[in-house]
Amino acid sequence: MTNSSNIFHIEQIALLPSIGKWLCMASVVAALAGSAAAVFLMTLDHATAWREAHRWIIWLLPVAGFGVGMVYHLAGRSVERGNNLIIDEIHDPQKVIPLRMVPLVLGGTVVSHLFGASVGREGTAVQMGAALADQLTQLFRVTPEGRRVLLMAGMSAGFAAVFGTPLAGTIFGLEVLAIGRIRHDALLPCVVASLGADQVCLAWGVHHTHYAIGTIVPVGFWSVAAVIVAGIVFGLAGMAFAVSARRVGAAAKRWVAYAPLRPAIGGILIALAVWGFDAWHYTGLGIPEIVRAFQQPGSPWDFFGKMFFTVLSLGTGFKGGEVTPLFYIGATLGNALAPILHLPFAMLAGLGFVAVFAGAANTPIATTLMAIELFGPAIGPFAAIACVTAYLFSGDTGIYHAQRIGRGKHGMYRGAIAAPESSIR
Repeated sequence: MTNSSNIFHIEQIALLPSIGKWLCMASVVAALAGSAAAVFLMTLDHATAWREAHRWIIWLLPVAGFGVGMVYHLAGRSVERGNNLIIDEIHDPQKVIPLRMVPLVLGGTVVSHLFGASVGREGTAVQMGAALADQLTQLFRVTPEGRRVLLMAGMSAGFAAVFGTPLAGTIFGLEVLAIGRIRHDALLPCVVASLGADQVCLAWGVHHTHYAIGTIVPVGFWSVAAVIVAGIVFGLAGMAFAVSARRVGAAAKRWVAYAPLRPAIGGILIALAVWGFDAWHYTGLGIPEIVRAFQQPGSPWDFFGKMFFTVLSLGTGFKGGEVTPLFYIGATLGNALAPILHLPFAMLAGLGFVAVFAGAANTPIATTLMAIELFGPAIGPFAAIACVTAYLFSGDTGIYHAQRIGRGKHGMYRGAIAAPESSIR
């Protein structure tokens, strides 16, 4: 008994220096990622306000697209894969991500928003967080395995800071790497980096959007059944978005060999479509439209409109993220489904908000936590049902091409139940 007790104490004491080092590194990552996210969000707010006050700027979107494409063509080829580059580096560490990823993705995203492309912000914050974290690799003499953890902490910190959801950010960095697998070895650095980055971002004076859910129906047979049906639709919507974005991107590369021309042509198509269909509300992040989906019935085609403009924007080469557009798609789709499923508008808008993202990114646990952080704990059971269902019905594809399949979604369900005896014969 004494020997085992001594061994216990020796192991814990020996662990302290390593924990201290990781706490230090995670804190530095938090400060860097949180500050970068704050600067990005404040700049993005100014760009969005200016665009909304000067709608004519949409006609310069082709010029802006060509400029962003040219900058990446000349100086950003090594980092143009964005989130997929980071995920690949975590799976198979090769070389430190160039620091120029930070100004390139920040500038490219702000320009895309300023001139009216339909893109998000998560990708930018995650790329900045990971790239800044990776610069600590040589400073702290981190091993290749430790570098993986640093990159995950940077991803978590960027996600947490840009949305104000540190718990979701923590799990996002662990869950997004592979379908069906979560890495627990990076849990402590990701927790510290996420919580710290969120607080640093708030200390800069950044305020996140508040979404009011209001009434949440009791958990019961019919309410659960309705949410499962909605989750299936949300999962199919997430899969449609991921597949469409991938195919449009592949087609653009196949048809237009010169990279800077792709966003230029995309800009022409977007500007004409926005003007022709009076579709100004599909440009940029679309936060006001998301908030409106929680408050009143909307147009049943809004989710498709946002999907069309976002797929065209990202597929032709504009910079930004996919997540906030997925929030828009999910919230408006939930709004449209609410009267059919006899559920409150705000409740189903909130579930769609997280579940479409869960299906498209294959991150059901992170998105369930996000729902609790954004909408309150009462939504938790329904958010878990919607996100898991969407995850199961979105297929083995997703918005992150580098995401690997650790364990297929449906393998356990297909093999866990033996066939009837008659069929075996």
